[in-house]
Amino acid sequence: MKSFWNILLVNAILMILWHYSMFLACISLKKSSMDPKRPMFQPKEWEKGGKWYSKYLKINLWKDLLPQHVGKGGFSKEHLTDLTVEYLDEFIMETCRGEWDHRMCCLYCIISFIVNPVLYNFQVALIFALLALIINLPFVAIQRYNRFRLQVLRKRLLREQARNLSGNKVMVNG
Repeated sequence: MKSFWNILLVNAILMILWHYSMFLACISLKKSSMDPKRPMFQPKEWEKGGKWYSKYLKINLWKDLLPQHVGKGGFSKEHLTDLTVEYLDEFIMETCRGEWDHRMCCLYCIISFIVNPVLYNFQVALIFALLALIINLPFVAIQRYNRFRLQVLRKRLLREQARNLSGNKVMVNG
């Protein structure tokens, strides 16, 4: 019979390996697989364009307290550094990448119940399943919330560009 501490250690190592594997898979995926038009990344009606996160999760109070990962040569999501459609498209795609990674890390819940014998280590499986959710779901929420806000900003920028172009045409023709 394995000691409880050995079981916890094995589960912790497996969880770390799972998270690292999902990260490696995430950074190796093509940008096209992170298209915000994919069903996984589409807004759900209950999210109310991100307002649900503000109203019920009070996301603005805590989202900046969580760490962000910026790899070597990576894309920093801490501040907007440019206000072009291209930059916003890149930022939006990166929110999809972050969401995908954290959603896949949530799947450790299933792994936890598979690797632990159901009756003997049910409590350990439950602890690590809940831990995977507690660690990752806040990041999923942040990615979705930020993407909705960025998409609104992108639409506004496109409207302003169209308005400026149509204004210039009138002046040229007039």
